Amino acid sequence: MDNKLNRRDFFKKSVGGASAALLGGALLGHRLEAALAGGGRRPDIAVVTGTDYLKSAMKAVDLLGGMKSFIPRNSRVAILPNVQSHHPGTFTKPEIVRAVVRMCREAGAAEINCLSWLPAKYWSAAGLDAALKEEGAVLKIVDLKDESLFKPISLPKGKALREARIMKELLSHHCFIDMPITKDHAGNKFTGTMKNLMGINSPQTNRIFHSGDKTKPDDIDHLDQCIADLNLAIRPTLCVVDATEIITTNGPFGPGEIITPRKVVAGTDRVAIDSYCATLRGLRGEDIKMIKKGYEHGLGEIDLAKVRIKEVAA
Repeated sequence: MDNKLNRRDFFKKSVGGASAALLGGALLGHRLEAALAGGGRRPDIAVVTGTDYLKSAMKAVDLLGGMKSFIPRNSRVAILPNVQSHHPGTFTKPEIVRAVVRMCREAGAAEINCLSWLPAKYWSAAGLDAALKEEGAVLKIVDLKDESLFKPISLPKGKALREARIMKELLSHHCFIDMPITKDHAGNKFTGTMKNLMGINSPQTNRIFHSGDKTKPDDIDHLDQCIADLNLAIRPTLCVVDATEIITTNGPFGPGEIITPRKVVAGTDRVAIDSYCATLRGLRGEDIKMIKKGYEHGLGEIDLAKVRIKEVAA
């Protein structure tokens, strides 16, 4: 597979080509040549702090070269916010979702779909269904009980997970934007860009990520390895992370204690982004086994000293 699919190639590809672009290697739009236009090097990670979360999300993507650097005109875009609960600090803010959908529209996307196997009530309770509808995106709920709606993807380099089962609906899109909220998790203590991809994998497969007691070290190690392995299957075009308010206890569902960094974090390197978000809770990437295992898979850079990070106020 050619890992350097560019904008010109996009227009030569059919929907079947979109499926090929999503699997395994680089996704369409990942570090496109346009991201380097205008001279100078764009940051690897853009961090914007402020209370206007829609503005912060837009500014973070602008620092990376703008949404047009990632989303070609007439492309079909899939987005994956996190909406496991309605408690504060547990779901991606509607304002951030609005910003991403709006930027995709302005970039010329033909279609923007929010994909999930979680019931519609979750999206309604968090106010995300209204944000999607008002911005012109479609919420597509995949029947989690119908395994025919998920495509088996072999993971020859997987250490614990040898096969992912990815939503077929995702594979009909050209671009994929990963939109987690970073927060606590009862098992591995961290949710971010890598763990959020469990939301496009079959729930039946996700069950084997837990080998027994979720609090035991062996189970946590197995969970983290499975998540790192899953990330070998799909590489997001772009990640936009909600780090505005973070639940630090009783995650991922809450309610629990909350800190409020008021940050939106954007980039393409999942390992680097998750490592940065870990620092917001006084941790390092090396402290989270999932992040370390992602680094060992070659998914990104764990040493933030080697990452170009641009932090600004909204």
